[in-house]
Amino acid sequence: MKQKIPMAKPSITKKEISYVDDAIRNGWGEKCYDYIKKFESKFKEYIGSKFSLATSSCTGAINLALATIGLKPRDEVIIADIAWITSATPITYFGAKPVFIDILPDSWCINPKKIEEAVTSKTKAIMVIHLYGNVAEMDEIMKIAKKHDLYVIEDAAEALGSEYKGEKVGSMGDIGVFSFHGAKTCTTGEGGMLVTDNEELFRKASTLNNAGRNPESKKVFYADMIGYKYKMSNLQAALGLAQLERIEELVDRKRQIFYEYKEKLSDLLGISMNPEPPHIKNSFWMPTVIFDKSLNIDRKKLIDFFKEKNVDVRPFFYPVSSFPIFEKNEKNVVSYNIYHRGINLPSYHDITSEEIAYVCTLLKEFIEKNETKNTKIDS
Repeated sequence: MKQKIPMAKPSITKKEISYVDDAIRNGWGEKCYDYIKKFESKFKEYIGSKFSLATSSCTGAINLALATIGLKPRDEVIIADIAWITSATPITYFGAKPVFIDILPDSWCINPKKIEEAVTSKTKAIMVIHLYGNVAEMDEIMKIAKKHDLYVIEDAAEALGSEYKGEKVGSMGDIGVFSFHGAKTCTTGEGGMLVTDNEELFRKASTLNNAGRNPESKKVFYADMIGYKYKMSNLQAALGLAQLERIEELVDRKRQIFYEYKEKLSDLLGISMNPEPPHIKNSFWMPTVIFDKSLNIDRKKLIDFFKEKNVDVRPFFYPVSSFPIFEKNEKNVVSYNIYHRGINLPSYHDITSEEIAYVCTLLKEFIEKNETKNTKIDS
């Protein structure tokens, strides 16, 4: 394959270009929030939430969510050990502690039973991460949260379009957050969104995100509290609105890509991929392959092999507690045993069947060579 197969890139059509062009030409002065308001309105309608707030990133949305629920020093937030680092680091901004717990072996999302074991008098919230489009077991999590009077923040950065028992992810917790990074299914280049059904939490988040100024106040430049500024630009929102108007197409394409991979890899023994149990609709942001221990795959060599063949693949996330900035927690057995056996496969919108077939052929070729090598060593 002469042309590189990238890991991810957005699907940009004339619609996106037209909206952004209009924002550049006309979205100033009194119209500088027009696309932001349209994007927020369209997004909350799609998710099924009462309120939405566009932000400059999902990290910003997480920070706002934690500030909104009143996180303070020495509080604890329970979070899955397998996550992107910026799901966890905002917790530390408040002097609070992320408590890393293990994941389920099938969905790779937070293990509800481990949540119950981790709750203490200092626990303030549960951070739920819907990993790679997979969906956490929300009924069990919400029961635990209600029992212990805890907030639930849904980090749906990677799962826009996924559903749990007919409800969109991000709509079930107290607050949901999303990402529109350039690699995501729906993009604004960089950007995020906070959603909630709680009007009090929304009003506080809106004030915090407006440099501490109440958006409904008639006093100009008057601040009520220490705030932030994680606002999305009108230009980004124009791109996001156009993408959101195509969201069903974008999610459906992700699902098509995943199932094409799954069909082409169905004869490959010793691997598992993203699950989709009957009560879940998976948006399959990242088609992911987990190799059985028996295959003895060296992930770095595998990634290097793909790189030599002009194909970009990603490693499965590390346990966040394995980083030197945190205390290692190897009691999270699933997390520490799975991360080095997983990769994400290319899944950008315009990937062709020929390219998917090529990726699958390379994967099988590497495994066959690896098995031959291991057989020789054993003999």
